[in-house]
Parts: sequence; C-alpha cells; structure tokens
Amino acid sequence: MPDTPPAARPAHHPQPPAPGPDPLRLTLADFAEAARSRLEPAVWDFFEGGAGEERTLAANTEAFGRLLLRPRVLRGTAATPDTTATVLGRSWDAPVAIAPLGYQTLAHPLGELATVQGTAAAARIPVVISTFAGRDLGELATAGGGPLWLQVYCLRDRSTTRRLIERAEEAGFEALVLTVDTPHMGRRLRDLRNGFRLPDGIAPANLGGQDFAVPAAHARAEFAPALDWTVVDWLRSVSALPLLLKGILTDSDAVRAVRAGADGIIVSNHGGRQLDGVPATVDVLPEIVTAVAGRIPVLLDGGVRRGRDILAALALGADAVLVGRPVLHGLAADGSRGVTDVLNILLAELTDTMALAGLGTLADTGPGLVRPATAPGTPAPHR
Repeated sequence: MPDTPPAARPAHHPQPPAPGPDPLRLTLADFAEAARSRLEPAVWDFFEGGAGEERTLAANTEAFGRLLLRPRVLRGTAATPDTTATVLGRSWDAPVAIAPLGYQTLAHPLGELATVQGTAAAARIPVVISTFAGRDLGELATAGGGPLWLQVYCLRDRSTTRRLIERAEEAGFEALVLTVDTPHMGRRLRDLRNGFRLPDGIAPANLGGQDFAVPAAHARAEFAPALDWTVVDWLRSVSALPLLLKGILTDSDAVRAVRAGADGIIVSNHGGRQLDGVPATVDVLPEIVTAVAGRIPVLLDGGVRRGRDILAALALGADAVLVGRPVLHGLAADGSRGVTDVLNILLAELTDTMALAGLGTLADTGPGLVRPATAPGTPAPHR
C-alpha cells in the first residue's frame, strides 16, 4: 500500500491553454472529457460522483432526455431571440445561474476567481459562491464579475455562519441560498472507495479553525443536523438579503417555504449527491410550480446539459436554472476561458433552440412546448 492515498496528491491542473477556443469542443460533453483527462481520478470522482448507486445522479439527465420539444412554425419571430430574464427584480442576460460548487481550487488554482471572471465574460448572470469556496469572498466581489450570491450551510456554531453572511453582505453579495437537504453528506461510494482526502493546501478560504481534510467527516461534525423551519427566521434576523431555499423536492415543502417567508426556492436533489432514489428535479418541477402559484420564483438545479434543457425547464414553469458540473469541467479544462466557453455553448444552444422552436422571447414558453417521449410502439397523445 502506498503511504499516501491517491486523492492526497495535488490535483492535476490544466496546462496553460493555447490561444483561442478549442474548435473540437462543441458540446458540454466535450468539456467533461477534457476535464476528466486533466484531473486526478479521485478528484474527478469527488466532483462527478453521486450518492449510493447514483440512480438519482443518472435520473437528472435522463429525465431531460425524455422531454420532447413541440416547435411552432411561421411565427414571424426574430432571427435572434431575446433570452433576458428577470429574477428577484434583477435583469439577467439569460435564465441561468452558476450553482454553488465547493472546493473549486481542486479543479484550477484560481478556483472561484476564474469561475466568476469566466462567467462575466459570457453573460451577466449570478454566480452562487459556496460556503466551502477556496477563494476569499472579498476578492471575488472585487473581481469585476456579475452578481454574486452566497450559498449557506447552517453550522452547529451559528456565530461562524453569521460571520460568513455578514462578510458576504459587506462585500456586496446580492442574495443568500440556504441548502436545506444536507444534515450531513450523503453516502458517496466513490469517495469511500478512494479514501478521499483534500490535498494539502486545499481548504475553505472563508472558514477557519476546523479539520476539512475529509469533507464527509467535517459535515458530520460541524453541520447542524436538527434544523427546522425556524432557521428562516434566524437568517432574517442576521441579514436583509433575499433568501432562497435550495433542496426543495415536494409541493408541501414548497408551500411551507412560501409561508416561512422565503424569497425563492431551488428545486434540487443536490446533483444526486445526497439521498439516492429521489426523483429527478425536472420530474417534480410541475407540481412544485403549481403549489407555489407564482408567489415566489422557482429555480431548478440538476441535469441541465444543453440549451434545450433550459427551455424545457422554463416551459414546465421554472423561472431559471442553475448549472453546476459543466462549469467545473470548463474550469478544469481551461480556467476562466473554459468557463466562458461552456457558457457560450449553452447560451448559443438556448438561442438556437428558441429560434427553431418559433420563440421570440422567454415569455413565449409554456407547457405546450414540451411533452414526454412515448415508449416505442406507443401512440403519441392527441393534441
């Protein structure tokens, strides 16, 4: 047995990129392959893996594959559709935000700094910064990017959580995203098999005094497992920033979130990394949208890999989507430019899909735009 487990070796970071985008990277899947070739296997598994048998991880993308678009023709729409969206009173260039992704310095030395800069070069859309970011909140706020939100894990020591929120608010962050589905980390078999530990030098930049080497062990020791709905009131007492709850999967919890005073919810199963065997997020989206009834924004996280996935989610009632792993793939492949390239591909696909589906603006979407695929030999429903 080697003295040092594989994951304790420094991540294999990308070499300095050649000038100009790679013409062979035309899809987000191309960037995933590039990232896999550049990262240590245990680091790749840490980013890419899910909980349990990874049924939910697979379901998130498979569910989008079951949705078929129903284009309209001769609509007289503009050649370049308008992708702008308004969420929480702010105008975004597209209905997309960057999901919270911890420990990004595993993928590239600049970590979240490159993600913020790469996102800003593609579009003015929010980047949600993880509690476990590897770069300082103040540094990120002065990086010249777009709007920043802070993802919050409520720790047993609430004074630590309070200080983190206060620092984010002072730095100009625009919203808080409370992750509500993580009393502790899910059972991630890839990490267990790899004996995953963070390499030396990789640690959260905005937390201190704790042992972060094994993320799952840290979560069991430091996360507050007995959170209830009163945490919304506590967060309101700490900050006046808009508050979204991330990890809602049922209509009943969506209604409770509205009643508790949340400003928005994010339909999410944590990218399949928490409880395995729960539904794909796009499958439960319609019931949650119906329950919320337009009272607060509903965002969707999980499985978005193509521009048409964004459009399908909006047709089913989402106000916007969050994109996670593909951003890490771009970061690992080419740093900030890789993030820009990933987002440019996604947004170009969105624009192209809208034009070919006969949509001039996002307001033209609706339930009639999508229907589930039928099994082979099964007649399609009449319309």
